Amino acid sequence: MKPALLVKFGIGQVVKHRKYPFRGIIFDVDPVFSNTEEWWRSIPEDVRPRKDQPFYHLFAENAESEYVAYVSEQNLLPDTSGEPLRHPQVAEMFIRAADGAYQIKPAFLN
Repeated sequence: MKPALLVKFGIGQVVKHRKYPFRGIIFDVDPVFSNTEEWWRSIPEDVRPRKDQPFYHLFAENAESEYVAYVSEQNLLPDTSGEPLRHPQVAEMFIRAADGAYQIKPAFLN
């Protein structure tokens, strides 16, 4: 039996992509890749991430739009800007505390 993988980032943490200009808040984590093979192969081979690492579901945003992203742990960094997120789904799932941190709403805790 393989040991459980530890995740570097948690639900409600704001992160940014290491290579591309977007940031977002984590709303779910897969301990290893859990998307389609077609999706994985659509990533250019020279930047395609390994599958044996955590992948994070983000309410993401860039300068032009808001969307949902699926990003490997190797491509994420903590976002320390303190800037609030504008993605419309953030307010549905999270509350922003006085210190700027995001906390998951009690209705989403299982």
